[in-house]
Amino acid sequence: MVFRTAYRITGNAADAEDVLQSIFLRMLRQPASGSVLTQEESYLRRAAVDSGLTDCLRRALQPLSERSAEIFALRYFEDLSNQQIAGALNVSQVLVAVSLHRTRRQLQKEIRMCMGGGK
Repeated sequence: MVFRTAYRITGNAADAEDVLQSIFLRMLRQPASGSVLTQEESYLRRAAVDSGLTDCLRRALQPLSERSAEIFALRYFEDLSNQQIAGALNVSQVLVAVSLHRTRRQLQKEIRMCMGGGK
C-alpha cells in the first residue's frame, strides 16, 4: 500500500522504495503507541504522501509549461488514458506520450534533488 502510493507520486520504483524505507525507519524510531492496525495503516498512507513528496512535487510542477502540466494532471490526477487526453486537447497520442515521458523524467529529477538524492 505504501509502495503503491509512493510509486504513483514518484513514478519510479527505486524512489518509491526509498520512500517506503524512510517511512518504516521513521516508524521504528518512534515509541510504540499501542495503536490499532488501522491507525498504523492510516499513518503509513499519510506518511507516503506527506514525507516531503507533496511539497517536492508541488515545486517540481511549477516550472512546467501549461500544456505539459495539463497533460500530466489529466493522466495522473484525473486518470485519463493517453487516447482520452489526445482527444480532449485535440493533439496526437504521440505528443501526449512524449510529453508525459519528458515530464516524468523532469519531475523525477526535481524530486530526487528536492529529497536530497541529487542523482
